[in-house]
Amino acid sequence: MKFNPACLLPAAAALCGCTHLFFQPSAVIFSDPAAAGTRYEVIKFASGDGTELTGMYFPPAGPPRGTVVHFHGNAQNMTAHYPYSAWLAKEGFNVFIFDYRGYGASGGRPGLDGLVQDGIAALKQAEKLPGAEPGKIIVLGQSLGGAVAVAAAAESGLKPAALVLEGTFYSYRGVAAAVLRRHWWGWPALWLPYVGVSGRHAPSDHIGELNCPKLFIHSVKDPVVPFEQGKKLYDAAPGPKEFLETPDGHIEAFTAYRETFAPKLLEFLKQIK
Repeated sequence: MKFNPACLLPAAAALCGCTHLFFQPSAVIFSDPAAAGTRYEVIKFASGDGTELTGMYFPPAGPPRGTVVHFHGNAQNMTAHYPYSAWLAKEGFNVFIFDYRGYGASGGRPGLDGLVQDGIAALKQAEKLPGAEPGKIIVLGQSLGGAVAVAAAAESGLKPAALVLEGTFYSYRGVAAAVLRRHWWGWPALWLPYVGVSGRHAPSDHIGELNCPKLFIHSVKDPVVPFEQGKKLYDAAPGPKEFLETPDGHIEAFTAYRETFAPKLLEFLKQIK
């Protein structure tokens, strides 16, 4: 299950800043990496307000080339999303994926302000991983996770070594309006997201603050986050930056299309010294 655009219409129509309707957490364990022989460690850490969070750490075989912090999408939890990034451990990277509050085994309830706090805490926790270096933190975000990642990186003052975003939108209000625009029945309501969806922590507000190399990935046929939203975010970002188009789907570059896009990501990450 991935980011469901249908949640955006009631979020807008409620006219009460109901950005929490973007979140679709689950406590179900979708898969255990150990069942496939993948080595990992469970890490417990605290968010800025004391909420207990849970993450999974996938170590490389030797000294890490860098540390990847994976901000997953809005649905399920990290036990469904870790295959998107865990393969990077075999390529020599520390990989750290975590669950936001209200997801998986993390405490609390989801909310935009809280998720950004959680992202900041995860970035700090990543610097404590074996062999991690503050100058070699790579921020990897999927869809809504990319939006949270941009805000967390900027608001924490972190200077990432690189930022990789797939299927991420320009703003919460903008993506809500874009989804409504796709359907004729939503045209009369295009104004609703601008009063019903929060504008806080939007990628549009922070992408200009991140001067690291950036890789944007999006499908022209993305059925969830319109391609135009991803392209708008790319256009607003300072360089150096690259843009890759996937053939189809939403946040599938390193799952369904890994054979094609994994080498491109690794080539991009070579610039991290």
